[in-house]
Amino acid sequence: MDARFRFSTDPADIDRERVHRWLSEDAYWARGRSRELQDAALDGSRNFAVVDSASGEQVAFARVVTDGVTFAWLCDVYVAPEVRGRRVGVGLIAGVAAELERLGVRRWVLRTADAHGLYARFGFEPLAEPDTWMVREAR
Repeated sequence: MDARFRFSTDPADIDRERVHRWLSEDAYWARGRSRELQDAALDGSRNFAVVDSASGEQVAFARVVTDGVTFAWLCDVYVAPEVRGRRVGVGLIAGVAAELERLGVRRWVLRTADAHGLYARFGFEPLAEPDTWMVREAR
């Protein structure tokens, strides 16, 4: 990520309206998500941003649902279209990884349909024992 951008864990750098617009209008996994639901998700998570240092505008977002010790779920990762290809996503995930490593979180998971290469750089791999994992979807 070039020096124009900075990684942030500061809640003041999260533009909640922008994040909601990105996710509810453009993210395949969250399209149509209500603002109320999005705000509740942010309130219950650790949130991360990449900010354009010159303008102060948020250009990327990720959140992590975690107990801060044993388990973390990386989700809602989004990079604004106008900065894609400039290693902003790499900087975002590097910052998140550093934060989770600092906490000593042992197991991280995520779900993605299109960014396997990015996450593989940070040690993510397909489940070794998928038959031991289960999921319950809302009905």
